Amino acid sequence: MDDDRRRGGLGPAIPIAPAARVDKFELFFDLVFVVSFFIITRATATNVTGRQLLHAVLVFAVLWWCWVVHSMVAARLRLGEGFVPVLMVAGMLALFTFSLAVPQTFGSGHLGVGGPVLVTISYLVFRAVHLVPYAYLGRGQPIAPGQLMLPEVAITTFLLLVAALLPSRITDPQLAEWLRDGLWIAVVVVQYASGLLGGIQRWVVTSAEHWTERYDFILIIALGESVISVGVGGNLLGKPVTWPGIVAAMLGVLATAALWWAHFDMIGPAARIALHAAQGVPRVTMARDAFAYLYLPMIAGLIGFAVGAEELVATIVDPVGGLIEPGRGESVPLLFGGVAVYFAADLAFQLRTLGTVTWTRVGVLVALAAGIVTGRLLPALGALSLLTFICVALVVVEMVVLADSRDALRRAVYEEKVRYETGEAAWRAHWHDDNPEQPTQ
Repeated sequence: MDDDRRRGGLGPAIPIAPAARVDKFELFFDLVFVVSFFIITRATATNVTGRQLLHAVLVFAVLWWCWVVHSMVAARLRLGEGFVPVLMVAGMLALFTFSLAVPQTFGSGHLGVGGPVLVTISYLVFRAVHLVPYAYLGRGQPIAPGQLMLPEVAITTFLLLVAALLPSRITDPQLAEWLRDGLWIAVVVVQYASGLLGGIQRWVVTSAEHWTERYDFILIIALGESVISVGVGGNLLGKPVTWPGIVAAMLGVLATAALWWAHFDMIGPAARIALHAAQGVPRVTMARDAFAYLYLPMIAGLIGFAVGAEELVATIVDPVGGLIEPGRGESVPLLFGGVAVYFAADLAFQLRTLGTVTWTRVGVLVALAAGIVTGRLLPALGALSLLTFICVALVVVEMVVLADSRDALRRAVYEEKVRYETGEAAWRAHWHDDNPEQPTQ
């Protein structure tokens, strides 16, 4: 009770249970990442250059590590219980500020250091917010999990601060830009190297169900950004309705649906079972490698696909050279290349979790590589049609060729759900047993 009063009556933090599922607050928290994905996509689409793509990758990698740290806290404590949601709201504010200020970080020097410094401060606040639950969990332990993160937090914050202040003092603009970019690259290297070299003590998977569900939801958010890019980014809203525009929108949504199907129809459910089956160190390393690390290129590929689709749809809706106009700029390489990165990462995810490689996935990578060359020769609508055909063809072929494996997986998942729901119903039966007079609803 004394602890509750010290925390304003919010109550203590609640440890997560072995069979826990994602709670509503965690989904609410992810709304900030929806904004982050949107800002990265919009900022990249406005000026698609190699340098701009590098900046987008760096920002997304730093953001993704922040989300991974967040998921590591959620693997230990219920984020919507006790005093924890108050901390998480503070983290949301910091992350939202980080996302809003990021476009100024890689702008020209005349914008000053205000934006970059704000990015550094908001990053530090976000990381500090997540160190508090670690301190709570580490009470009485000789080495608390949060202590393992302190060096990485200190080093990356220092590097971001130097990247914010030092370039403005360098007279050569090119040298200043490369120094800033190099420092951001160093931040990413330190973050992800610390996750591999810092030992498995910082990685905990109390509930395999919660872990897989948490990462699957964030992947669905990234898929949703692709749909947003097709509609809003392609400027379909407010434009006169035309058949090419409607066809382009339908193709974009159909391609996104195929990308969803390619992962969540078989690979995702089978990986979830594999993580449940693993125990001890193999479970932790699988969760780290497959989800925390390989979801990064998967989502990065989806963002590239979203940028490319946005550019192609804009070309189709507002053609300069008519319907035969090819995709502008780097829209075709981004479209096909983004999907290729997504499938390559998903293939690595499959290999890491299931130990298998499907020949259809190798084939689709070859088709996408050829599509980068072919798509440049086609009208914008033709390039988008080709990409959609490749993705849908993969889904159809796998439904036929892998029908037996798919049915076996469906039966296993169904049996698991039935047994789980039977256990839940049996536990809740005491509610009715304690009130025999209560009428049946």
